[in-house]
Amino acid sequence: MAREQFQSLSEQMYYILLALWEPQCGADISRQVSSLSQRRIQVGPGTLYTLLARFEEQQIIRETGSQGRKRYYMITDKGKSMLHTEYARLQALVKDGSACLGSEKGDCYEE
Repeated sequence: MAREQFQSLSEQMYYILLALWEPQCGADISRQVSSLSQRRIQVGPGTLYTLLARFEEQQIIRETGSQGRKRYYMITDKGKSMLHTEYARLQALVKDGSACLGSEKGDCYEE
């Protein structure tokens, strides 16, 4: 069975969608991703525009306008729902991991 597209998001996808809570062009999105991730995540133009096209195709984002060569995008309600689902998935990962990694002994298993 094929895995559903966007079932889970890469870090780059996650931060791009976070950046699109407000309409932004590609250069602004790249800067916002870097800022939101405290410079851990950098998105190059090839990756950025490939993901934007895929997101737009799946109606996760929409184009809000253009100015010269700049195109502006914003997250849709579908995208917001996807982002909230991913946030909950990440919280569950942290919660599950804290049982093992949050203790000195690393007690992962209940007896």
